[in-house]
This record gives sequence, structure tokens and C-alpha cells, in this order.
Amino acid sequence: MLFKASQQGRRISINLPISVTQKQLFDVLLNIALVRPLFIWGAPGIGKSSIVEHFAAALGLPCVSLLGSQLAPEDIIGVPQIVDGKSIFCPPKSIAQDEPYCLFLDELNACSQEVQKAFYSLIHDRRIGEYTLPEGSIVIGAGNRAQDNAIVKPMSSALVNRMFHVELTANHRDWLTWAGNHNIHPHIIEYIGLRPDHLWTQPPKTEEPFSTPRSWHMLSDVLHAHNEIDDKQLKVLTSGCLSLHHAMQFCAFVKNINNRYALAAIINGDQKFPAAPEDRDSLYFLAQSFRAQLVKELPPEKDKMSASAKQLALRAKTLLKDLAAISLEIAQMAVAPDDNDKALPDWFLIEVVRDLPRLAVRDKA
Repeated sequence: MLFKASQQGRRISINLPISVTQKQLFDVLLNIALVRPLFIWGAPGIGKSSIVEHFAAALGLPCVSLLGSQLAPEDIIGVPQIVDGKSIFCPPKSIAQDEPYCLFLDELNACSQEVQKAFYSLIHDRRIGEYTLPEGSIVIGAGNRAQDNAIVKPMSSALVNRMFHVELTANHRDWLTWAGNHNIHPHIIEYIGLRPDHLWTQPPKTEEPFSTPRSWHMLSDVLHAHNEIDDKQLKVLTSGCLSLHHAMQFCAFVKNINNRYALAAIINGDQKFPAAPEDRDSLYFLAQSFRAQLVKELPPEKDKMSASAKQLALRAKTLLKDLAAISLEIAQMAVAPDDNDKALPDWFLIEVVRDLPRLAVRDKA
């Protein structure tokens, strides 16, 4: 476990060597949270809270959530009362339960140092003053990371050492499985299936919307609330909850659905790339999706290609030539590395440079 802090000591982040997906986290909780307090690190909006609530429900336990950023020490240890001439601290009703329950300490690393200290005995000894958690209760904490530009405060080593730590990452396969069972809009499910890299993006350093599983869920609710949405309305709705690039791409995707453009049909030769100026956003989306499929299907080494990959590579050269004839800029984008440094195989790029002039001459003949 590695910790990084700024020179001023004001910000701290945790870097675990291995992260887990939503499905893996559920297994970790089942095997560890029952016997030891556990802390979940992760970016905003990737499902930390919902997974804990689902886990508690699966165990048949009520889930009591406390928001660390809104707590004062007395909200935990309670206030003193005089009983038989002695003072006794009475913890709040939300904590002092009679039956086993799941105590979820959300945004625990957003607490002040005084509140963190108030949690020491509750997390380690499962008690506050005279009160002890009922047998079978579990304690789970969660919080964002400093690199996510969220509100976080240094967590004391004493508190860190009282818990087992795990880092959650967004996983499109787990999310799509969940989405299929929770009425997520079919356009969103299909889009994330095509562009899984758009499920989550690193939170920006400026105050602007960014894409997360939570924001896609938000967009789904908005889409379900509208019977009909025109292109202008869709741009407003998507830009209000997604990263700008993802919002533009999703709008183009929906437009492709309405215009019945399909990447599979274009690759198979049943359709052509849209060439009209008013379809430029659709062309850009199709080119991005085409590039993503090439990155996914073409292996780094040419001699390890399957038969289907060989056929795709051959067809891709012709499609890149067609794309360049419509927009050289978009064609160049399709072969350039993306923001995540995902590049097409070197052998394929060499063949493209070698074969495109010949393909262009052949079509002119």
C-alpha cells in the first residue's frame, strides 16, 4: 500500500497495487466485511454506495448510512446524560440499534480529524462508550481519492490501520449486466456496448459534468421521462450530465440509429459512410467506433491474426480510403492514437501507408 502526499501535507491519496470490479467487490465484501471493517476507495459516481446497499440487502441487514462530510464528533459519541450521579454518553439512535445492521460510513475520508478520532473505537472495537454493536453487524467505509478532485482530508494512520482497504474501478461488463436488470435506456446500453471506454472518465480539474456510471443512469432517467426528443433537446440533456466529447458522440449515435446507419453494415459493404455535410457528426461517431473495433480486433502481432481479423484488416484499408475521400481530417483521427494512448498495431499502420495509394489509383482506373 502506497501513500502520496503533497509537500504541504494537505492532500493524500492511496494507491493499491490491484483494483477490483463491481462483481469482484461483492465477493470481497462477502469474505472480509463479515469479520473485519473494510474501506472502499474509488472515483465519484462508480457505484460504491449502491454496492454496499445491495450487499447489506443480500445479507438481510438494514443499512444505516452516515455521511462523513456532514458529521460532528457528537453525532457519533452522542451527548452526556446524568444517570445515578454519573455521566453516560448516549449515542444517536441511528447508531445505537438493537438488531444487527450494516453501518456504512460514506465519505469517511472527508471527515475532520476530530470526527475520525470519534470513529476509532467504533471501527476497531465495535463500540461507542457503553454501547456495543449487536453481534452480526458489519462496518464499511468508503471515500473518493485525492486525484479525483473530490473533497478529501488526510486519513490518520491509526484509522487506516483499523480497516482492510480495496479500490473499486468501473467495469463496463459488470455495469451492462446491472443496467440490463435496472431499466437503463436501451440506447445507453447499446452505446456503452459499442464504446465501453466512455462509461467513465477521469474527473476534470474544472467544474463541469463528466461521465460516470451514475451520470449515465441520470441520463437514462431523463430519456425515459421524455416521449420524444429532437436533436437540439438531446444535446441539452447529454451536455448536462456527460463529458462534452461523450455527449457529442452519444448524440451522433442516436442520430445514426434514427438514420439507420450501422457500422456492421458499412464494414460488410452493405452501406457507405455518410458523406453529406449535415451528417458530419454521424460520420465522426462512425469513424470513432470503427477505430475502436480495429483496436479491439487486430492483434499487436500480425502472425497471430484470426481469419476474421485478416478479413477485417483487408476491408479496413478500403474503408479508410473511402473515409479519407470524405474527410481527410476524420480519416487521420481514425488511425491516430486516442486520448488513452490506445494505438492501432504498427504492422497495420505500415500496410495502410503502403496500400492506400494503390487503392486510390485502382478506384480511379
